[in-house]
Amino acid sequence: MEDAVMATLNIKNFPDDLYQQLQERAEREHRSLAQQVTHLLEESAGKSKLHSILELRGLGKELWKDVDPVAHVRAERDSWDS
Repeated sequence: MEDAVMATLNIKNFPDDLYQQLQERAEREHRSLAQQVTHLLEESAGKSKLHSILELRGLGKELWKDVDPVAHVRAERDSWDS
């Protein structure tokens, strides 16, 4: 069985305060600094969550609360002739 080759990432000019925050968070979560950075990058750059179109149901309905749909469509159609 072959061992997988892992890439190395070097970051120049990394802010000291951010490094300290990462180190503290890694300790809280019982990870090494490298494991913590990898974990955070996987969370943010990993696979995007797919959403269902059904999640959009009702989105923006407050924008149409006081709008008469017939009058709105009529006004839109009238604007095409202008």
